[in-house]
Amino acid sequence: MSQDVVSFSVEDGIAVVTICNPPVNVISAAVRAGLSEALTKIGSLDGVRAVVLTAEGSTFCSGADIGEFSGPPREAEYRDLFRRLEQFPRPLLAALYGTVLGGGLELSLACHYRIAAAGSRLGLPELTLGIIPGAGGTQRMPRLIGLEQTLELLFSGRPVDAARALELGFVDQVSEGPLREAALAYARAVVAAGKGPRRTCDRAVDPATATPQIIERLKEKAKRQFPHRVAPFSAIEAVSAALTEPFEQGLRTEEQIANRSKATVEAKAQIHVFFAERETRKIPGLAPGAPRAIRRAGIVGAGTMGGGIAMSFANAGVPVTLLDASEDALERGRKSIADLYASMLKRGRISERQRDERLALISDARDYEALRDADVLVEAVFEQMQLKREIFARLDSIAKAGAILATNTSTLDINEIAAATGRPQDVIGLHFFSPAHVMPLLEVVRAEATSLQTIGAAMDLAKRLRKTPVLAKVCYGFIGNRMMEGYAREAQRMVLEGATPRQVDSALENFGMAMGILAVFDMAGIDVGVNVHKSNADKYPPDPTYYQADLALHAAGRLGQKSGMGYYKYLPGDRTRHDDPEALAILRGHAAALGVPQRRHGEEEMLERCLFPLMNEGLRILEEGVALRAGDIDVVWTSGYGFPRYRGGPMFYADTIGLKTLRDGMLKYRQQFGPLHWEPAPLLSRLVEEGRTLADWSREHRA
Repeated sequence: MSQDVVSFSVEDGIAVVTICNPPVNVISAAVRAGLSEALTKIGSLDGVRAVVLTAEGSTFCSGADIGEFSGPPREAEYRDLFRRLEQFPRPLLAALYGTVLGGGLELSLACHYRIAAAGSRLGLPELTLGIIPGAGGTQRMPRLIGLEQTLELLFSGRPVDAARALELGFVDQVSEGPLREAALAYARAVVAAGKGPRRTCDRAVDPATATPQIIERLKEKAKRQFPHRVAPFSAIEAVSAALTEPFEQGLRTEEQIANRSKATVEAKAQIHVFFAERETRKIPGLAPGAPRAIRRAGIVGAGTMGGGIAMSFANAGVPVTLLDASEDALERGRKSIADLYASMLKRGRISERQRDERLALISDARDYEALRDADVLVEAVFEQMQLKREIFARLDSIAKAGAILATNTSTLDINEIAAATGRPQDVIGLHFFSPAHVMPLLEVVRAEATSLQTIGAAMDLAKRLRKTPVLAKVCYGFIGNRMMEGYAREAQRMVLEGATPRQVDSALENFGMAMGILAVFDMAGIDVGVNVHKSNADKYPPDPTYYQADLALHAAGRLGQKSGMGYYKYLPGDRTRHDDPEALAILRGHAAALGVPQRRHGEEEMLERCLFPLMNEGLRILEEGVALRAGDIDVVWTSGYGFPRYRGGPMFYADTIGLKTLRDGMLKYRQQFGPLHWEPAPLLSRLVEEGRTLADWSREHRA
């Protein structure tokens, strides 16, 4: 067989074809060739009454080979192979297990029957990459489950379990026992019943699932769910072809739409982020080896962040001890964790058994001795250097040799924290993002003395915690918060100049940010930002208007959602933002005291003034080596700060609009507001002068 990635055997008249293309059995060119070769050989054998298609390893085919996306179109190759499967003259069953996604699921739809192991997850996530299924999925799936359910499946992007797939109708049986034996038994039953091939292509789409009203509703849903994107409408167009066109013509229409969707900026952006997330784990000088054993964790600080980090460990099956000096704080932490798990249970995210198991993994203590056996210790107290140094000195005195000593600081100098210990090689930053048990991003911050072994252990830990790690060097704010300074600075400055909080936030949200930055401040707590800026006042430029909107609201007792008043007003028990004339009056009064001129702002200016400093600072971070790759910066912002994936992250977006546009915009605002905040980064100026892009620079500086 082709490169031995596909093999087959015959058992009592049933041919079992097995794909083995580790680690996740992607449908590569070798797999396609192997399957085609296997069909040819099996077709020539006498006595084969049915075929079972399965795979080795932890999962059936997880999808198409995304590495082929950058090459010539491959849809015709899939179409030809899947036609051979569908037209095979004997019953052909797909035995599905693990995570069956995209092209892997499309492969199964070309088979005549499908059996799935209980707990399998099946889906078509292509819209999350800005593309549509291009291997027959838009034509076969609606013939099995109807147009409406097919588009709902595509729009969600999330896989469904085997039981739901059976209920929808694209799986025929669910096996509770060993899948191979169940699949062979199913194949024998099909033969015994005299059933032949059951070809999906011969079916028709149920017109009741594709009325004009249904299609119009789905278009309206696409507008709401996917603003600024074309892929969902391409999906509607392709799936609708299954209703109006013969099958083969529908496949050709799907191919045309699929290739068109791959050429869009949103597809290129989301595919860029997909690959960038996988690149973040590649660290120069890091030798592969067995992961350091993490059997037990300890968290210092039972506040919101500490509790969320404890849940992250418990969710990964790691016993964790939550330590705090205050019994009241521990009690609040226990209640918060229990409430969060109760909420997850209520929403169907976990079972009662999972809730009980995870709660049992979390213990609490007030004595540092309880942390003596921990393999990783994470400090998660508020941003105060002396307190953190005292904690690390205590941890140094009790932690076992080789334990990871991590700080969750978002701004402070980790070199200074590490100096409080006698083992700076074991000290590292693990900057979780709130809520820590939900957010996927983990900034891993290496101090000057942090060993490669500690970095490697932190990256392995991130994988176990199901986090996306990005390595950074020590600087104020690391990657994400350092870049946010200019972004948030201009938002605050503009509300002093007369823009309303809603105008600024709406401009950012219309662009695609998950939440406007002023609403973020209200959610996080205005006092949090004020405390950070007061404790780091020496790091900011001599600008009397710098972050003054926060200070004015804080002085008036407006702390955000927690106090019911911030940039917006909030009603008890409701996070809906309400415009508040009182907040505007406070901001206007403070602007007058500072002598800030009032002006009108268009949406274009509001976007430029927030995004240009963000991207400019990213170029500084790259040149300084704080981040290894431009893609790492994009991952930080798409995973942790709500930057739209369909725009690829701030560095990808800088190339999208053109570096000259960014440089010229910085110069425009420098002329209006002076050079203090608006000096183009040296790397930006150099790349513009040389006529190169960030993508060019990244290829030359590949880590």
